[in-house]
Amino acid sequence: MKPRGRPRVSTLSRKEQLRRAKSAERARQRKSGIVNVQLTVPKQTAEKLAVARRTTEFAALLDRVLDQAVVRIADYSELKDLAWNRADELIPAKEAFQLYERNWRFIDLAHLDARERELIERLKIEFGNGEINA
Repeated sequence: MKPRGRPRVSTLSRKEQLRRAKSAERARQRKSGIVNVQLTVPKQTAEKLAVARRTTEFAALLDRVLDQAVVRIADYSELKDLAWNRADELIPAKEAFQLYERNWRFIDLAHLDARERELIERLKIEFGNGEINA
């Protein structure tokens, strides 16, 4: 009588095969810059994330949302000068607005580029009710 099922190709146990496959998957993810992030969120938010994650444009949408919530210091010259003593590469947008507002007297308005002007305008509308208290 013939043996049933797939022929055995590997000499390794199934457990060892799975362990090595998972290890290889993690190595591929590290190489491509993919990182797992575990979040603790309310159940309703988790359900929304699970559904949204299935869409093809989820990564781009998430990136746009995060760009609104977080500011990369190095992208803006005046902000970089204001945050010279910070080790963080990214800061919350509200904190960036507070930095601009607190240190407005040190900002060289003639030195601001268009992107930084747009950022300040967006932060001013979002966090300062259209005003910078300086």
